Amino acid sequence: MSPTSNLRECETLLKPDQHYPLYITAKKYWLPEFEAHWDDEDAVTLVLLHSTSFHKETWQPTLERIFKCSSSYPRIASKSLKIKCAWAIDCPNHGVSAALNEDALRQAPFYHDFGCRRYAEAVHRFMSAGLRLEPTVDFRSQRLVGIGHSLGGVAITILQNLEPAIRFLSLILVEPMLSPTADAVEPLRDMLIKNAYKRRDVWPSREFAYENLKSRKRCERWDPRVLDLYIKFGLRAHTGASHLKAPYDGVSLACSREEEVTMYREPDGATKPVRDLDKVCLRIPVSIVFGGENDYIPRAVQDALIDPASGRRFSCVVRIDGTGHLVPQHVPDQLGKQIFDILSSAPSFSRL
Repeated sequence: MSPTSNLRECETLLKPDQHYPLYITAKKYWLPEFEAHWDDEDAVTLVLLHSTSFHKETWQPTLERIFKCSSSYPRIASKSLKIKCAWAIDCPNHGVSAALNEDALRQAPFYHDFGCRRYAEAVHRFMSAGLRLEPTVDFRSQRLVGIGHSLGGVAITILQNLEPAIRFLSLILVEPMLSPTADAVEPLRDMLIKNAYKRRDVWPSREFAYENLKSRKRCERWDPRVLDLYIKFGLRAHTGASHLKAPYDGVSLACSREEEVTMYREPDGATKPVRDLDKVCLRIPVSIVFGGENDYIPRAVQDALIDPASGRRFSCVVRIDGTGHLVPQHVPDQLGKQIFDILSSAPSFSRL
């Protein structure tokens, strides 16, 4: 049983217009008891962005733990966190957004050109939509906390410097794909591209995909809830499967291998946003959560990112043992508890 069985969710879709040809999908998550906070000016709204090749629902198990901690935590004057809700937003070439945007992604300006900044721009567009969203939401009037993993950590950082500005109170970056120097991450880029091209991308059914992925080394450490959500939202109906007969309903990766590789090939995707981080660290509290194992990002890169000599200041730097880069996939409960601890101990969130 999940830690929070009464989790509520609502999917929201922002349609294209004459200025922007992509659909943007998002989900709002909350608990029934959070509804008492919806008009509370002190309550916070979480905004979560996912990593490359995943989807917004990947965050659900982590959110369940954050919400459970918040609901069970004693409200004392020195340490009180009230949560209004959380929004998880898909990168437009991932998750359920990918199928909706299939044609637009094959055309300029997005064809073979969709990276971290494109994700940040999509999130900015969604959060600026206001009355055009159903249900309507005014993000600019809320106390926002940004949380991003890997690609999402980069995009939530870039978002802080897009205009017109959307004000956040703080950021929590989980294994952000950021590096002060390009040379340090080139081997990682090559490995990610190679692995993406080798990745199996078509299965005859979701049931077959589940059994296949469950047996693969890539997924052996995933939390079972994360795998279940990936089968549901990380895969899509395969457009070339019309010739398959029941009970097979062919499926393929929602974020195609080509789109995944496009993200990795962004020339300065890991380095240029460090300049955005330099600015953000001067304005608001920024916390970083690393996995204890350096299976993707070298420890030297992480150390350079948080080096005090760089001028960047972080309110909290945490390493979670027993996991590597894929923290939300491997240990969502530990991550959720850590995020809650960061938020509940922050002075800006602890007023009643």
